[in-house]
Amino acid sequence: MSGVYDSALMRRTKIIATLGPATDRPEILRGVLENGADALRLNFSHGDWDVRYRRIAEARAAAAELGRCVALLGDLQGPKIRIARFADGPVRLEDGAEFFFDPELDPDAGDVHGVGLNFTTLSDDVAPGDTLLMDDGNVELKVQQTRGSRVHCGVVHGGVVSDHKGVNKRGGGLLAVPALTEEDRRDLKLAAEAELDWIAVSFVRDRADIETARRLIREAGGTAHIVAKIERSEALDNLDEILDTADAVMVARGDLGIETGYEGLIGQQKLIIRRARHRHRVVITATQMMESMIDRPMPTRAEVSDVSNAVMDGTDAVMLSAESAVGEYAAEAVSAMASICRGAEAWMPARMETSPVTEGAFERVDEGIAKAAMYAANHMDVRAIAALTESGATALWMSRIRSDIPIFALTRHAGTQRRVTLYRGVVPVGFDVTETRSDKLLRAIFERLRVEGGLVAGDLVIITKGAITGVSGHTDSMTVLPIED
Repeated sequence: MSGVYDSALMRRTKIIATLGPATDRPEILRGVLENGADALRLNFSHGDWDVRYRRIAEARAAAAELGRCVALLGDLQGPKIRIARFADGPVRLEDGAEFFFDPELDPDAGDVHGVGLNFTTLSDDVAPGDTLLMDDGNVELKVQQTRGSRVHCGVVHGGVVSDHKGVNKRGGGLLAVPALTEEDRRDLKLAAEAELDWIAVSFVRDRADIETARRLIREAGGTAHIVAKIERSEALDNLDEILDTADAVMVARGDLGIETGYEGLIGQQKLIIRRARHRHRVVITATQMMESMIDRPMPTRAEVSDVSNAVMDGTDAVMLSAESAVGEYAAEAVSAMASICRGAEAWMPARMETSPVTEGAFERVDEGIAKAAMYAANHMDVRAIAALTESGATALWMSRIRSDIPIFALTRHAGTQRRVTLYRGVVPVGFDVTETRSDKLLRAIFERLRVEGGLVAGDLVIITKGAITGVSGHTDSMTVLPIED
């Protein structure tokens, strides 16, 4: 199985699409994949494992049928504060009305006056004058007073509220609890057993949350890489240690924007992307990127600008949530996002002369080889780079340096092929790297590059590999040569 590469329509930025009721229809799931989704996300905030197992099986079957290499990402719910349920369905809160939160209220007894809550210490963590936001900030309330477990508020900006909507405090500081709930721990184990490729940890605070998640995954026999979701103000304070511990980060702009304020959100996004790339970590930009396409066939100009901005900043991937999970135009949203990515990339400098990721001493030989290969490629008429890899590390380092040259990650491991689908500019290729005879190995590489990249005789390529093939972390050589007949 291999990646899909078209030299005329190369898109370096990757797309993650969320599975949901919309993609349960086989023709929609197929359209999402055909239109360019590189990874599929399962949101563990919704559904149960019977539904998730079915969607995993359907996604893998559809990808195999299309000959696509597609990663699966499980997104843990985390300790999000959520309201309980309303007795008679959604309620409309009017500006100026009074409303309360009370964790001791019957969870099914909510009404226009107040609602239950899954967070027992809210009254201890807020004070009069604090701002609480519901439903991703669509409803704003001001705390007036607390009485026992009950928090009384005034509605500043009202709206319709339905069951289980999230609650945030502007400025953060509510969730002084570990990122992994008991339910998350169960989900981690099942996700590892289901052999998901990436697992996203919600509401990360520091490196300890990542280390705990990784230990649980490994104890369950999983090999998934970890995405740290940056959505707490505490995570921004500890960003460097999180980047040093996680394999990737997600700019989760919904809760992050609510906690820290929207006025600084794009600056924070740019900071996270820049620091993630400098630390050789994958970075995903998410939340409401194409929100209008839930019920419209075309994106707004603001959404086009939003996606383009993230692409030009160097994000590895952009993500669709409700747009593909429940939207009426799921496949069209993927197609539109792919077009926007290509359009934005066309305006970027194709090759960067210098890069912060090439400064300073290299810690490993394979890192030095990867970056030397990119420097050479950016100063020669090279058509492609072939990185023979076991773990995908060489391809990751290469992808940190801006270039318009496709990086083909040639690996025999299906798990590595799927994981590198999220690396910017990297195309996964199934390939047995254990051939020891140099002439046979080169002929096999040339043939795969002809098939996967449309290369022809005379095209100049760079090949990186180890003297001992089939061993992780031993890339120690770079060869520059033309494709031969």
